[in-house]
Amino acid sequence: MAQAMINIRIDEDLKKSMETTCHDLGMSMTTAFTIFAKKMSREKRIPFEVSIDPFFSDSNLAHLDRGVIALNAGKGVEHELIDDDK
Repeated sequence: MAQAMINIRIDEDLKKSMETTCHDLGMSMTTAFTIFAKKMSREKRIPFEVSIDPFFSDSNLAHLDRGVIALNAGKGVEHELIDDDK
């Protein structure tokens, strides 16, 4: 089977993380991408769920940032932990 070259751009930290994970799994990044490509071609879909987690919305992250700033300034409200074993 003839081989083809694919060049992609990826965040450097993500690449290093993926290389480490692939190494831990005993495979190369080429093997990982080949597995992905074969599964996608066979199933005619992305082989995992792709969705947006609403927790990471811009408005929620801004709200969390404001809360952190308030806590660091001593203006936040600290709540007691709730025991849910009742």
